[in-house]
Amino acid sequence: MCYIYVREMKNVVRDQGVLIFFILVPLLYPLLYSWIYNNEVVRDVPVAVVDLSHSHLSREYLRQCDASPDLKIISHCNSLDEAKELVEKQIVNGIIVIPADFQTKINRMEQSHVSVFSDMSLMLAYKAIYQTTMMVSQKMNSDIQVMVSNNFTNRENEITTRPLDYEEVPIFNPTGGYGSFIIPGVLMLIIQQTLLLGIGLSAGTSRENNRYQDLVPISRHYNGIFRIVLGKSLCYMMLYAVIGAYLTLVVPRIFNFTSIADGEALFGLMVPYILACIFFGMVLSCVIHYRENIMLIIVFSSVPMLFMSGVSWPESAIPGFWRSVACLIPSTFGVRGFVRINTMGATLADIEQEYNALWIQVCVYFFAACLVYRYQINHARRHALERYENIKQRVQHAKQQRQLKKQQ
Repeated sequence: MCYIYVREMKNVVRDQGVLIFFILVPLLYPLLYSWIYNNEVVRDVPVAVVDLSHSHLSREYLRQCDASPDLKIISHCNSLDEAKELVEKQIVNGIIVIPADFQTKINRMEQSHVSVFSDMSLMLAYKAIYQTTMMVSQKMNSDIQVMVSNNFTNRENEITTRPLDYEEVPIFNPTGGYGSFIIPGVLMLIIQQTLLLGIGLSAGTSRENNRYQDLVPISRHYNGIFRIVLGKSLCYMMLYAVIGAYLTLVVPRIFNFTSIADGEALFGLMVPYILACIFFGMVLSCVIHYRENIMLIIVFSSVPMLFMSGVSWPESAIPGFWRSVACLIPSTFGVRGFVRINTMGATLADIEQEYNALWIQVCVYFFAACLVYRYQINHARRHALERYENIKQRVQHAKQQRQLKKQQ
């Protein structure tokens, strides 16, 4: 097992492609991804305004919208069609339309309306536009209520505007940011995907060079497929013990993302998760015939795996078939467990379902990897024997030809 471990470690160090996916990508890619989402929320979303009222109240409404941190009015248009052209050209992400009778209806104690149009291709921009316009509308509604109530004290004004008061407390994401929401799941997915890429790249290289024949004398001499699988997995585990600690402990603290993970619970989750990813990658490598194939498979499947984990899309809204497929992927349970530990402060008892599922995957994929490697070694052994017999026959044929020539 130690011999296989040393041999695999040398292969990793010598292969530049594997070294990039095992070392360089896990170190740099999370920094780039976290830096992009470090602002957490979208600010100064550009919008266009169509003010048909040109009144004091309409200007006050637009002034408050522009003063908010989420919106920025960059254009005043004369018609809705003119504003739509700006949306089509991607100059603005939304339109605020104030009707001509805006102030007139309010002065008559009638209900007035403000129309808001938003580009729905970016949900964060829609959220910023919708929430800002709603908050400004509620603020102006409160001011109008106070103005017509004829109250004498500030307390009466508070009761008039908010008879049923409430306090909003964001749970598990106090900043309400997108980075704290999505980054934990992405970090765990990076561990799995880079492991799959590195293991698959190494397997593709071996098949291209037909190096599985090298394992034939090893399996004969050491007489154990378990030792071969364990030796290889020990190499990957040694590398990702460091990489996993870096991704789960260092990166969130560098960018001040929410991180309240308990050390014991995090260690208990990461051990089966990394092992499950390793054995899953070894099983998946059996279908890799060329180095480029693994890149196409993993890059294509990264986004679906993130969705099926239940982080960016609710687990209850995922169809039953895809939930069954998700149970076969280690990142599904690894992401869910890490989010609960890192963001919600859960313990191993709180994530017992994910914890047990990962250990089941470790056992299943370990024996599957052993079967796959046994098949590959037997196949390589037969191929080596066939080549040996062909060479032997050619040598005998050459000897016979030389003897015939001597006799002649």
